[in-house]
Amino acid sequence: MKADLIMQERIVLTAASFADIVVWKLAASLPGSRHRFKYRLAYIVENSCVVRFDNETGKGDHKHVGAKEVPYAFIDLQTLRADFFTEIRARSRNR
Repeated sequence: MKADLIMQERIVLTAASFADIVVWKLAASLPGSRHRFKYRLAYIVENSCVVRFDNETGKGDHKHVGAKEVPYAFIDLQTLRADFFTEIRARSRNR
């Protein structure tokens, strides 16, 4: 399936943490998703993934918070990014 990379960004947050954001636009939606984006947004602290939002064929939109995986209600890319940074702020306060 053809995919166009539309966003690739690494944001250094602290000496030990960063956010990695990658989004592709697809010709058709993935099975399990209702939109034409493939994405991966990850919050990495000391080389461990603390939060990840992604979608994969068959699983659809979901997020990983620690070891827990839960469905995610994708609205649009702007909301996805905002929700991701909300999770980062929540985890940063708990560290």
